[in-house]
Amino acid sequence: MKIYTKTGDAGTTSLVHTKNISKSDDRVEVMGTIDELTSHIGLTKTKIQDEHTISFLENIQQTLMTIMAGIADSYNMKYKLKDENIQELEKEIDRLESSFERPKKFILPGANPVSAQMDVTRTVARRAERCLAAVSVKFGSDSGARKYMNRLADYLYVLGRSYDAAMENITHSDSVAGGAQVIKEDMTREVSSQSGEKISDEELIQQVLLRMGQGRMTLELSKKLIEKIEEEAKRRGKKAVIAVCGPDGNPIAVHVMDGAFLVSFDVAVRKAYTAVAVKMSTMELSKLAQPGQTFYGLESLDGGKIVIFGGGVPLVYQGNIIGGLGISGGTGEEDHSLAEYALSVLTDLLG
Repeated sequence: MKIYTKTGDAGTTSLVHTKNISKSDDRVEVMGTIDELTSHIGLTKTKIQDEHTISFLENIQQTLMTIMAGIADSYNMKYKLKDENIQELEKEIDRLESSFERPKKFILPGANPVSAQMDVTRTVARRAERCLAAVSVKFGSDSGARKYMNRLADYLYVLGRSYDAAMENITHSDSVAGGAQVIKEDMTREVSSQSGEKISDEELIQQVLLRMGQGRMTLELSKKLIEKIEEEAKRRGKKAVIAVCGPDGNPIAVHVMDGAFLVSFDVAVRKAYTAVAVKMSTMELSKLAQPGQTFYGLESLDGGKIVIFGGGVPLVYQGNIIGGLGISGGTGEEDHSLAEYALSVLTDLLG
């Protein structure tokens, strides 16, 4: 089937219940603008490395597709947004705002390439919101969709400012030890010397966020850690599954070594989740989960996601949990020993 149908050559198109409407129709305009917005969000995703933010932006893209479907098929209730959709955005806005001091003045976009792209995306989101308002006046629209579009622009604004704050910290913040100014060139040189390669602005931002206590495991860092763990596991003659999650418990990367047990996949993911959920190693938890102890019966809670045998550890940097690690393939003691090795490796990777 060819991609071109020629049915729109006369300047008309169709919605689910309406045929041959002009492409200048407000409903067509808002769907096109939201489509443009999803593409800008896609471009934004390519400029960042934080897996939590990437995942959140992907969820936004999926929600925007639902809004478009609701405009095309306005009588279909499955395309109506729920309060949970708006609440998720508000929760993430609150989380971001708590991590830095938001400026109380007009912001001139362009402080860095990452936040600049976010500001472009934000302005397209506002345009999409205005287009949706026009549709609402003439044809009516989902009230949940209107609220979501309003919150979305707010989220993109705060997200951009969080990256501005990280870059400003690179340039202007005082070092703890000497009170000397920390400038971007010095930190770039410091971080680059650890890997032997020049790092991008986004990688530099992640390093700063870690030092500010706001960072988290990224996919790139997780892959480097997993590679080191696999090398050690092979040296020990072990075949394991290695899972890394973020501080929220959501998986970032899962690596299955050749010959690892099938069941080890699920167990490794659960170990990583447990480590961040209880903020301790699963080996330590196993002792506290015995009859008569503080956490007895804990493994039956949280939908069975909690495990109480060794191999899971929280990944901590400067006193802050930035993720969790789960290893499964041997006994609890063997997995825990490999996880302890991973913690020493992580220290080296983070400097």
